[in-house]
Amino acid sequence: MNGKEQQRAKVLNQMERGGLTGEEAAGLMGLSVRQVRRLLAAYRQEGVAALSHGNRGRAPVHRIPEHLREQAVALARGLYQGLNHHHLQEVLAEREELTLSRSSLWRILTEAKVPSPKRRRRAQHRHRRERYPQEGMLLQVDGSRHDWLEGRGPYLTLVGAIDDATGTVPHALFREQEDAQGYLLLLREIIGSKGIPLALYSDRHSIFQVNPKQGETLEEQLAGERQPTQVGRAMNELGIQSIVALSPQAKGRVERLWGTFQDRLVSELRLAGAATLEEANQVLWDFLPRFDARFAVPPSQPGTAYRRLEPGISLEGVLCFKYQRTVAKDNTVRLGEHTLQILAGTGRSSYARARVEVQERQDGSVAVTYQGRVIASREAPPLPSALRARKGAWREEARADVAPNSALVPGRDGTPESGAVVSGQEHQPHPRKPSPNHPWRRSLVVTKSQNY
Repeated sequence: MNGKEQQRAKVLNQMERGGLTGEEAAGLMGLSVRQVRRLLAAYRQEGVAALSHGNRGRAPVHRIPEHLREQAVALARGLYQGLNHHHLQEVLAEREELTLSRSSLWRILTEAKVPSPKRRRRAQHRHRRERYPQEGMLLQVDGSRHDWLEGRGPYLTLVGAIDDATGTVPHALFREQEDAQGYLLLLREIIGSKGIPLALYSDRHSIFQVNPKQGETLEEQLAGERQPTQVGRAMNELGIQSIVALSPQAKGRVERLWGTFQDRLVSELRLAGAATLEEANQVLWDFLPRFDARFAVPPSQPGTAYRRLEPGISLEGVLCFKYQRTVAKDNTVRLGEHTLQILAGTGRSSYARARVEVQERQDGSVAVTYQGRVIASREAPPLPSALRARKGAWREEARADVAPNSALVPGRDGTPESGAVVSGQEHQPHPRKPSPNHPWRRSLVVTKSQNY
């Protein structure tokens, strides 16, 4: 007997002795008076057996037959060993004509101690995180790739930030793609209007951190640490703490922001007829104040945690792309297609073999710094090889400008010059073969008897 049946037996015994009325017994057992009287009559006739359910000990009608259970276990351990439970359920129905629900098959195999080879991650308890108490303590940043213009223009990526304490959007901008320059522009606008935040909460994009699976370079092995990305380096110089989310749910505030924007902002862009990147940004910046006024919440603590930029720090010199270069012997450094000529200064006459830093700034300018100080530089004169390449390109353009039926241009010997057009085709003279006694064929060894 279980606890419920034992309690009913005590109440019925009290009724038999006259200690309880029918109404009192019905209240204790949670039954009606009629049910109590029927139960008391069965108890007097059958005893405690009347208190148990009539189907106790009987096999359910819908129970899976034992031979089918044994067949499923045998196939899971033998022919279909290694299949996960969901796949096994499909295979048994297709090949063995053994139809079992997934839950029934899971229960049968679990009772037979046949685990699934696919181990699932154990569910973790999640709870709602409290907001940071003050504005500027934490900004969640992310990018959203979406058809914001609904086919009227190119696919764009919206890069933005949301304040964790207030739910306001300090700045956002459209980009052609999610890139490091977009986040540097985002930081520049936020710092210029609000100040420097204490921390940024982002995903594990390679813009913010180096892929841990990527091998270390020789410089990183010697230094004993990974080199930060361009955005990570700028955050370190500004004293901004980087916090990386391990799941999309962890940065749910900015994810929900994109859901709201993909509803309301898309409609605003449609009503404005925006079809280009510039038009979309203009609509976005007009929309942000109205969004903040509608969805902002007051912080739990007044004031702001944004910090001012320290005196002497150039924001353009921090929010840029920095590269380490070694100065060549002719005091030049290269950065992509640019070759910069370092000029002589008062502190140092030559920077040959010096390790300098080349900064590619947001306005398109390039600066060279040495030991934290900007040194004078300008665009270097091109090398002869570059000039010859330009000359060849100029010749090709000149040849392309000549009409197919142009008159022949005779040379000194009366034959068409090289590059002249003959019947719509260029005349290419055959190179002459040097004679056996040509100076080019003589030996370059100079004897003492030869007088030069």
